[in-house]
Amino acid sequence: MDSVDDLAPQLANNRAYWLGWGSTSAVDDDLPIYRSDLRHGMLNGVLRARGIDLATAVSRAREALAGTSWMWWYHPLDSDVAVADLLVHRGATLAGTVPLMAARLDDVPEVPVPSGVRLEPARTNGDLAAFARTYLVPNGMTMTDADAAAQVEISRDGRLDDQLRYVAWFGDEPVACGALSISHGVAGIYNMATIAAFEGRGIGTALAVELLTQARRRGLKVATLTASPRGALVYRRLGFDAVSEYRLFSF
Repeated sequence: MDSVDDLAPQLANNRAYWLGWGSTSAVDDDLPIYRSDLRHGMLNGVLRARGIDLATAVSRAREALAGTSWMWWYHPLDSDVAVADLLVHRGATLAGTVPLMAARLDDVPEVPVPSGVRLEPARTNGDLAAFARTYLVPNGMTMTDADAAAQVEISRDGRLDDQLRYVAWFGDEPVACGALSISHGVAGIYNMATIAAFEGRGIGTALAVELLTQARRRGLKVATLTASPRGALVYRRLGFDAVSEYRLFSF
């Protein structure tokens, strides 16, 4: 993939990543559903609906995701165009929009790693548990979710993507994390999080650059990600531009 405007591989990369949170669905399924059982709406959900009666789709989603907080992703190139209106008609509310951003990897900027910080891939179960602990509070969860989140990370099987997870360490303390998810010829950046006490020091930026550098070394030409408004400001400085957006619905 060479162009940031080629959306189909980016949408497929997004589906592949989120299905890794817990699913038997295939990336190309008409109603791919994932369930992590973690207490955050983004970590359980429906990724698209196409070629399927929406009443049936909603019923299947409610059954599969019962007992969780969950979201329904919508993009007009990924789902049947009428799905958004039909979801609202069936009682869903628009929870928000998420920009889809992309950048070419020809010229990844050089960013210094802050003093005292080291960036390391998470290889062992202990590393993966540290990775999981780092994203809990920034994502609105609590440390009571640590064991469950660690188990999700340890259980990832690489069925749909090749994933490289990194932790930023300050001494023995994990202070930031991020994941590179490679599939469909695209480098996806996901799960970027920094604990509050270490925000504003450039750690997250340095970590993002490390992931982009790893992607370029693997021969990839385009990176994609979804971002919060705050995160989008950082990614623009790294060469990312908004190329589209998702709408997220909740019931």
